[in-house]
Amino acid sequence: MDDNDFPLLDTSEDALAALPSEESDRPDPEAMLPLLTSADVTERMLAARAFCELQDERATPYLMNLLQEPCPLVRVSAAYALGRNPSLAAVDALIQQLERDWNGYVRKGIVWALGNCGVRFPLPEIYRRTLDPLIRALQTDISAVRLWAASSLGQVAEASEEAAMVAIPALALALAQDAIAAVRSNCAWALGHACRKIPLGPLYTQAIDQLIAALRDSDMGVQEDAKAALFKLGDARGLQAIEDLQLEAFG
Repeated sequence: MDDNDFPLLDTSEDALAALPSEESDRPDPEAMLPLLTSADVTERMLAARAFCELQDERATPYLMNLLQEPCPLVRVSAAYALGRNPSLAAVDALIQQLERDWNGYVRKGIVWALGNCGVRFPLPEIYRRTLDPLIRALQTDISAVRLWAASSLGQVAEASEEAAMVAIPALALALAQDAIAAVRSNCAWALGHACRKIPLGPLYTQAIDQLIAALRDSDMGVQEDAKAALFKLGDARGLQAIEDLQLEAFG
């Protein structure tokens, strides 16, 4: 897959950007539910976007069906809406669509939704299913999807020590090797969250080593995210490495 997966959607169509503001009136779920099965594609899309804000379990089966719509605008809206209305059945539908969807914006929405499902329902049956697809996305997808896969892995890793131990090696590797600075930054952030869930040991040491190495990343944003993660963890080696770098700067 490459960045040419994006030809049909402009970034202005991102479903999250289209969410109503906090000050705006909330959509009426009773009005939006019938539109999820409307014959008009625009009405289906708008209804799916409404459930990016609304939480109503009645919408979930219809949103799952919309994941298979021919129109990518409907699919991406449905993906974000399922992230706001998570369920075990929705997780399975999202994973299946992630594996087959040709459109990068849709896959990006799906990895966000999977991370949000893990946060909202940190249950073993959910986070165990989401980890492998998110790791594959981090390793193989286009940069925009990898970026959100890293963030979602950080969220899912907070579900349990088990989830964190699965996520950390993939995040550490991507922090060391990904060609895109924004992806590496999100990996640093995610590692900071994941490390809070595991005890001291070889895996924790591996993650700290990679965060310390990222303090010398070629991109300043990656450096800052690695530094923030180490500060929040309060790791003695990490704090010493930050101090050493500061002394070098003034030396």
